Amino acid sequence: MTSIPTITLNNGVAMPQIGFGVFQVPNDETEQAVTAALAAGYRSIDTAAVYGNEEGVGRAIAASGLAREELFITSKVWIADLGREATLAAYADSLAKLGLDYLDLYLIHWPAPATDAYLESWQALEELAAAGRVRAIGVSNFLPEHLERLIALGGTVPAVNQVETHPALQQRDIATFNAANGIATEAWSPLAQGAVLTDPAVLAIAAAHGRTPAQAILRWHLQQGRVIIPKSVTPSRMAENLDVLDFELSADELAALDALERDGRTGPNPADFNG
Repeated sequence: MTSIPTITLNNGVAMPQIGFGVFQVPNDETEQAVTAALAAGYRSIDTAAVYGNEEGVGRAIAASGLAREELFITSKVWIADLGREATLAAYADSLAKLGLDYLDLYLIHWPAPATDAYLESWQALEELAAAGRVRAIGVSNFLPEHLERLIALGGTVPAVNQVETHPALQQRDIATFNAANGIATEAWSPLAQGAVLTDPAVLAIAAAHGRTPAQAILRWHLQQGRVIIPKSVTPSRMAENLDVLDFELSADELAALDALERDGRTGPNPADFNG
């Protein structure tokens, strides 16, 4: 079994640095995919209400035979459920679908800045954390301007900010803000949906280490301290994405991947995405 490194969040909770994402996995295929991921050694599973597959994740967890404390389960509240009461109801719904008594991490999926309702949702997440119903709370796709407003509330600083991050879109301003405020950066779409896998620099680094291009990029993420949630429904790829712990990129190789920044966003821009 692969020993996955952890990072310690700002409230002392340990989070696996490599997790398994189920974005765009149909609910009827999710149980099989998560079952394979758990068999490969993953213990952190990332889902969301809007993915429509929390039930499939829950079935895989129930069938796994693993102790609950061995797992790290994340879900997210969708834009349509922003606001205090709606967020609390959405959390209860996610727990029911997952068949769990608590989550390890609960995130606001997008800030949807047109309404400012994320501020009320954040206070709802703080209530859930204070009641022991979730171990850590955070956000997804938040820009520094959104994070500043949460922090200005004077309560809990988000433990995690999950944002699109890969060599073509490194979001350095967000990463810098996160680090300065004790917020862990978690990368979604860490492989840019394959868009950077054929770049000559990536191919050269992969060849130098006898690894695949995907493994080279995932290693780049890990050495820069990010949490990653690569997604695959193919068991061999799941195992490959975990097999990134026994080699190290040099400073020059890290710099070569850093140089691939080109504002290559694959998802919406949080500044103006309102669902």
